[in-house]
Amino acid sequence: MTKIGLEIHCQLTKLNSKLFCSCKADYREFEPNTNICPICMGLPGSLPRLNQKAVEKATTIALALSCQVPEKIAFFRKNYFYPDLPKNFQITQLNVYGPTSIGEKGMVNVEDKEIRIRRIQLEEDPGRLIYEGTSEKTQITLVDYNRAGTPLVEIVTEPDFDNPKQVRIFLNILSDLLENLGVSEPTLEGAMRADGNVSIENGPKVEIKNIGSFHDLEKALHFEITRQESLSSRDIPIAQETRHWDDRRKVTVSARTKEEEMDYRYFPEGDIPWIKIADARIQKLKEDMPESISSKKQRYVTQFDIPPQVADVLSSDKFYSDLFEKSHDEKNAKDIANLITTDLMGLVDTREKREQSKLKPNHLQDLVSAIQASRITRTSAKTALQEMVKSGKSLEEIIKDLDLGKSDEGELEKIVDEVISQETKAVEEAKANPQTINYLVGKVMQKTKGKADPIITLELFKKKLS
Repeated sequence: MTKIGLEIHCQLTKLNSKLFCSCKADYREFEPNTNICPICMGLPGSLPRLNQKAVEKATTIALALSCQVPEKIAFFRKNYFYPDLPKNFQITQLNVYGPTSIGEKGMVNVEDKEIRIRRIQLEEDPGRLIYEGTSEKTQITLVDYNRAGTPLVEIVTEPDFDNPKQVRIFLNILSDLLENLGVSEPTLEGAMRADGNVSIENGPKVEIKNIGSFHDLEKALHFEITRQESLSSRDIPIAQETRHWDDRRKVTVSARTKEEEMDYRYFPEGDIPWIKIADARIQKLKEDMPESISSKKQRYVTQFDIPPQVADVLSSDKFYSDLFEKSHDEKNAKDIANLITTDLMGLVDTREKREQSKLKPNHLQDLVSAIQASRITRTSAKTALQEMVKSGKSLEEIIKDLDLGKSDEGELEKIVDEVISQETKAVEEAKANPQTINYLVGKVMQKTKGKADPIITLELFKKKLS
């Protein structure tokens, strides 16, 4: 029997400052070791000051994952000596005096299986190590402390996963949830990281770290399960250890013996008092939480008759669902949903493209209205959408600049006659097999650069060929 558990680290990227100081939480635009201060560098005499917004964001995550939130939370020092920890300890949470972490005993459903959340804890991210050389023979290790102190939520699951596929699905669900809550941007480099814990046949637990993506984690888990099964079949003991994923060789490699909690010498953080979270505050956080993805999907299906598969894609991504919410009404909702999921998603499929996009909600409204009124064809609408994303011009400007106005029926009939005279072989085939008539329609669309109405074009061909 295979058991897999996860430790997921999610940066609270929507915050302005770090967890215990006023340095920027968004460290990515800084030159190395410039987004630092005496507090996040742990210099003597500096004292941490807890970011209240970080506590609220972390509590929101706990509530969204159906966790129990304790009356009081506490912070502890986790001691270990490593270059990325300038203080030589990390301020984190630990349920040593009862439940004092930000949340516990939550649950997420994955393919009809209940994945339990053991605890959620708020902590500071360490600095970032940059390795030069291969994993077997590292020549230089560089340290950038810009990330040190960034607010981080660690989500620890129970070992409830049966296979790596469930892990990938769970992480996609969690990523969508965090983005929908407005607490994190999981697509940012390093914003969401996951370590896997694997054991077979109730044997020792092996932790896999240093994994760059959900896809890599799935591959690393597959490899580690196979490795442990191979050792077990030959009666070779499986060591309880931490292993790293070597992306170049696609294998896990031993890093160090797995530490136990006692090895970290936890003790209460004396510079941060215990924090009481009032019931009224928790209730306010619940009320302010955005509509859940599942509720949003159900609303799209029942209220606007959007197909479930389209509603699923639309509701899962905050960027697209926000755009839909700002652009639709009762009459155009279904068409706007289809336009977003069919055409727009292919045009802005990366974070960089989304940031550069000049598309506004009114662009989608105007485009769908023009399609519904038969002012432009579906093909021309796709061309117009590309230009809207690129330039932000209005639909009227784009129709004029690119000559996207619909061909009139008289002009269209002339082009149909022209195609019939040029494509004699295809015409004979269409007479014998009407299903091949689409080839002729396509030729008209080419000549009109997509301006011809395909339905009218088809009817003209049927009339003339009969």
